[in-house]
Amino acid sequence: MRDNDSAIATATIAVSTPGAPVTATPVTTAPENQQRPKPPQLPEAAGGAAGRGALLASLGVAAFSLTFPATAWGLEGMGPWTVVMLRSVLATVLAGGALAVFRVRLPERRHWSGIAVVTGGVVLGFPLLTTLALQTSTTSHAAVVVGLLPLTTAAFSAVRTGARPSRTFWIASLVGAVVVIGFAVQQSGGAPGRGDLLLFGSLLVCAAGYTEGGRLARHMPGWQVMGWALVLALPVTVTGAAVALSAEPLRLTVHSVGGVLWLAFGSQFLGMVAWYRGMAAIGISKASQLQLAQPLLTLLWSVLLLGERLPPAAPAAALAVLACIAVTQRTRG
Repeated sequence: MRDNDSAIATATIAVSTPGAPVTATPVTTAPENQQRPKPPQLPEAAGGAAGRGALLASLGVAAFSLTFPATAWGLEGMGPWTVVMLRSVLATVLAGGALAVFRVRLPERRHWSGIAVVTGGVVLGFPLLTTLALQTSTTSHAAVVVGLLPLTTAAFSAVRTGARPSRTFWIASLVGAVVVIGFAVQQSGGAPGRGDLLLFGSLLVCAAGYTEGGRLARHMPGWQVMGWALVLALPVTVTGAAVALSAEPLRLTVHSVGGVLWLAFGSQFLGMVAWYRGMAAIGISKASQLQLAQPLLTLLWSVLLLGERLPPAAPAAALAVLACIAVTQRTRG
């Protein structure tokens, strides 16, 4: 076989030393089109990436914990349809502007079905159903949705992505969900009604949107996932906002305006960006378990912003939830 047919080429380099004749030393080199193997990722680097992912997901949870109090503020001066459509339109202005400024290309054709699921679940479905539910339910009662959302998201992830969390993971998730649901139901009465049906419906569509968004965030930045989902919903939200503003009463107050602004820029866009990036880094199932803390954070904001009284069982529930989060984060999904 000829030399140039082999995978490794041998080159001759002239080497000279003072007072000695010039000698030729063969040096083995790899061909230009042969890729060098990538060095293995150091454990410290992997741990740092996981830590950043957990931090981003936690920031998303903190942003989401203000969603129900902000919605309650918005409903003080606006109708439910106005709140939902305005928050999406305003978020689209921010997201669409960012997409235009950075000249982001359209997503690949294969990603649009997933973006449509994010649009239906996160941009339209969850905000609309929870806002309608909050007309008859308190923010603490609505926290039942958030208590069930991590478990539902993990289940959707297992079906959609083939993830198989361990038995310990599922046990800790179930215990955490039971603690949160029991806490929320106990302090709100737990009587099922129209609001509960709306809340459980929002749970399903949001879990589907979270799962698809987390999967897409592995192929494109999280802010682009949410940006394109908002842009896709724009024809519906603009039309809906125009109709709602003409049909529902409007009373602009500090609370109503501030609530809608936070829903648009905090919950709908910035929180989702951090959340999707965190899910892409640490996995959908593990990131979803961080949301077990969201109902307790929501109750805290309800006390500070809405004047509600914190139930005595809150500290014990908080410790139990944090213990479940610690278990789920230490198990491999």
